[in-house]
Amino acid sequence: MTRISAAWTQRTDLAAMLAALDPGGDQCRYVGGAVRDALLGVDAVDVDIATRLLPEQVMAALADAGIKAVPTGMEHGTVTAVLPAGPVEITTLRRDVTTDGRHAEVAFTDDWREDAARRDFTINALFADPRTLEVTDYFGGEADLAARLVRFIGDADARILEDHLRILRLFRFHARFGGPADPDALAACARHADRLKALSRERIARELLLLLGSINPADAAQLMAQSAIWPVVLPEMAGDGLETLAMLLAREAQLGAKADPLVRLAALLPADPLVAEAVAARLRLSKAQRATLARYAARWPDSGTARQVAAAVQPADTVSNWLLLRGPDDALAHGWQSLKGWSVPEFPLGGRDILALGIHAGPDVARVLGETRRRWIAEDFPEPERVRQIAAQVAAA
Repeated sequence: MTRISAAWTQRTDLAAMLAALDPGGDQCRYVGGAVRDALLGVDAVDVDIATRLLPEQVMAALADAGIKAVPTGMEHGTVTAVLPAGPVEITTLRRDVTTDGRHAEVAFTDDWREDAARRDFTINALFADPRTLEVTDYFGGEADLAARLVRFIGDADARILEDHLRILRLFRFHARFGGPADPDALAACARHADRLKALSRERIARELLLLLGSINPADAAQLMAQSAIWPVVLPEMAGDGLETLAMLLAREAQLGAKADPLVRLAALLPADPLVAEAVAARLRLSKAQRATLARYAARWPDSGTARQVAAAVQPADTVSNWLLLRGPDDALAHGWQSLKGWSVPEFPLGGRDILALGIHAGPDVARVLGETRRRWIAEDFPEPERVRQIAAQVAAA
């Protein structure tokens, strides 16, 4: 029998919570990603508990133990325990009653296998006993995990019809684990690709960004192209988008750059800020994300060092990734290194300094300030005395 080994299993707050919920040791099990990642030797971000207890019983048991409980999804059986080392989701075992590809009506059950059967992939349907740490695997998840194979539980078409987002989740997990592709899963994704149109834009955007934030999403992106997924979720994709993404990933590896899903999304798009803004709006990205995506879609300037470019544009903190994506080969390495740990210096003059030169209040002040700042950038940020000389020259012109 396989047992998990992970630091989070030694949490005292988790042990106290489980003692309150399951003194007999047969009502709760660890489930899902935490078990999967423990088998891989990876630290878990979240710990989830599956339980035979009804959500009202979970709330009552936690309250009796003095543990804060939040009813985060009572209709679906989920309660969140707020613990000192981090929140834990506790969900009653469920089976699907009806599904429409977006939402599910569930009924509670006390059957572990029945709950496992409603999950998406075999590698996400693993349970572990909190006391013995022994793994229960109903559908071959351990073997699939060892092979880095992302495989639907049971019939792939049925799993997708239950929740259309599972199409993108398949490719996201494939991007993470990077093993062989399951042909049955790919064929089912291709058959049902159009069903992704029924999902909310926010859900699509979240999965795309998670996928693109993987260590190396190139293979998954290629499989999505072969399965006709991109025309549905990103119809604006450039004809050479996959090649540009591969180039970006190579540059990131060369320079040790941190993965940024937005710059990788921009790599898939034409070098056109208007297209990027339209995509960001359709996916309902935040205002900051929209500005960043548009910056990444713009062409790199024909002149100026990386630091000069960073001082001249907004948002300035996007310039490193913009350079990775759009910068010329001969300026890439030096420019990227020059931006590490560097921030744009504060411009040393203000409106009062310009008024002191005899410029009358009004638009001329902004004009002189703007031109002076432009020359300050062009001269690589000289000292204040030189900037005053520049301002005087601009004011006298």
